[in-house]
Amino acid sequence: MAVAHRRLSVGLGLAGLACALLGGCLLLLGPLIVRQQVIKNVRIDPSSISFQMWKDIPVPFYLSVHFFEVLNPKQVLRGEKPVLSQRGPYVYREYRVKTNITFHDNDTVSYLEYRQLFFQPHLSNGTEDEYIVVPNIMLMGAAVMVEKLPDLLKLLLSGALASLKQEAFMNRTVGEIMWGYEDPLIDAINMIVPGLLPFKGKFGLFMDFNNSNSGLFTVHTGMNNISQVHMVDSWNGLKKVDYWRSSQCNMINGTAGEMWPPFMSPTSLQFYSPDACRSMTLVYEESGQFQGVPTFRFVAPKTLFANGTDYPPNEGFCPCMQSGIQNVSTCRLNAPMFISHPHFYNADPSLVDAVEGLHPSKEQHGLFLDVHPMTGIPMSCSIKLQLNLYIKHVSGIIQTGQIKPVVLPLLWFAESGSIEGSVLKQFYTNLVLLPSVLEYLQYILLGLSVPLLVSAALLMARRKEHKVTESLRLKGPLEVIPNPCAQAESPSSAPSPDVS
Repeated sequence: MAVAHRRLSVGLGLAGLACALLGGCLLLLGPLIVRQQVIKNVRIDPSSISFQMWKDIPVPFYLSVHFFEVLNPKQVLRGEKPVLSQRGPYVYREYRVKTNITFHDNDTVSYLEYRQLFFQPHLSNGTEDEYIVVPNIMLMGAAVMVEKLPDLLKLLLSGALASLKQEAFMNRTVGEIMWGYEDPLIDAINMIVPGLLPFKGKFGLFMDFNNSNSGLFTVHTGMNNISQVHMVDSWNGLKKVDYWRSSQCNMINGTAGEMWPPFMSPTSLQFYSPDACRSMTLVYEESGQFQGVPTFRFVAPKTLFANGTDYPPNEGFCPCMQSGIQNVSTCRLNAPMFISHPHFYNADPSLVDAVEGLHPSKEQHGLFLDVHPMTGIPMSCSIKLQLNLYIKHVSGIIQTGQIKPVVLPLLWFAESGSIEGSVLKQFYTNLVLLPSVLEYLQYILLGLSVPLLVSAALLMARRKEHKVTESLRLKGPLEVIPNPCAQAESPSSAPSPDVS
């Protein structure tokens, strides 16, 4: 029995010690193991898990386009406020594929990313054959562009517009506005004002968006410095652009907008957008979860499209108008185009009041990006922008009537996508579930070590106590031995004195 107790206490003690050591090792080494696995699998390397995801984005992306139809074009020509009605969405499935992938010796990789768009009737509220009344973008844009030219040229242009029966507003199909329509006006403008328009024949707002690339990106692979992975080294061979009036505004910062370096902090992120011709900074809003995956949500700050008066660092993007819109004419053929949030969300209220039919709200018109902070991989996103045209009466161009100056919304679009299906399952298993199991296992082992060691100690203590008790029992009760000295000194045993 004693041998069994001894073996049990030794076994419990060894098990407790093993749990404590293993739990301690996991506590110290577990985060390092997870970190190394993340670094190994998020860098741009053909052997990494995320490489194929980076090369051929498996996430289903959708482009949703909403047009603003002008309901009162005749009244606008007389100087009245435009009344708008939102049409759509017209939804397109977007496919992105990287080609010409070339690795360089300085830990960078270059590539071209092509986009293809396919109309999705079942997701759309309307067809591409529907007609919409919108401003004649070519005419109204050209009118503002030639405003400061000699009156003779403007009269010639106005006469050419009249002969071509061009008016300030046009009734075109969604497909024509999106992908282009033949317009003799383009050749007429180029004949009267050579070089004003660097294209000919056909015009469409998204004509260069489909079956095209967004420029040659060169980004860091992160092979030697994971904090630089996906960060843009150059775009079309440029370290900075020359669209704007300050070096800060011309900087190419952040990534290409698809992935970010891992181990993110809840502060901000940056990316370069060729469509907006500038780098953008989003700020941390809150932590959350997407299908069980922890995320950081990043949103656009109010200063993103603020003018130089309200936010001095944006002075380089001027000439500016009200806050909330950005003049992109310098990178859009000098046309009076402005970008903003949809429905002028986060913009100066005067922009909303200048037209009827806008209802800005954060839920419908605010952009967001939900990123897994450990890997820097987006889980869900919706990037929303609005395209606006500045229109006004231009002296000498009779087609502009008495139009009052107004930044008129043309359309807004959202590029949205989220990880799902087998990709999400693999991501969750490898980068969320397994690290969580390791984390919980270390605490379970440390927790088990305490009762095992305590049990072993108690058993050993009880065994020692039992041995002492057994030893005393075997020796028996102690006998009382009389003290002879005490008997000799007793008065009753002393001799009587001799009295004789």
